[in-house]
Amino acid sequence: MASNVLSRARFSRLLPSPLLKRLRAPVARTAAALALAGMLAPLIACSPTYDWRTISNNASGYSVDMPAKPGSDERSLDVAGTPMRMRVQTAEVSGAVFVVGTLELPDAQPATQQKALAYLSAGLAHNVGATPKTHSVAVPVEAGGSVEGIDMELAGKAGAKEEQRTIHARLVAKGTHAYQLAIVGREQPAPEQVDQFFQSFKLH
Repeated sequence: MASNVLSRARFSRLLPSPLLKRLRAPVARTAAALALAGMLAPLIACSPTYDWRTISNNASGYSVDMPAKPGSDERSLDVAGTPMRMRVQTAEVSGAVFVVGTLELPDAQPATQQKALAYLSAGLAHNVGATPKTHSVAVPVEAGGSVEGIDMELAGKAGAKEEQRTIHARLVAKGTHAYQLAIVGREQPAPEQVDQFFQSFKLH
């Protein structure tokens, strides 16, 4: 069974680099989309069993249900010329990788939030060379109310072997954070597992 704890070398492949120039390596070098597509390379199933647990990340300002004990790491990114720190939590189950990436923004201005979300969205689309299907979605806030986010579904070829990959992602910004949730794999898990992950996510 593969460990859920990410090495820094592996973590560096889960995050987007400018314009995702290094995607076509044996392991995708970007995701985070997440923030994230090192997950677009061949995946190793950690367990066929979903062991859901609620993770509260006070530092990044969210809670979410993860299907296994998550690994975590962080690094600095250059987002359209602005340095930002990305924190990522990931869990692997049965050939699918569940990811929550948090991009720390320099301020809470709408323009900064939109720049970060555009960066993450473009990275996801580039990873599989596909135009995403998108729609607006309400992301709940723990104290009440919600923030408008974007739900994305993509499918295409990725990696040196151009293997089929699917991505279901959700992007949202609140305050000085931009968030990217994603499930990446050869195919998406059963609908109830997808719903468990996305519907459990709440902003603090």
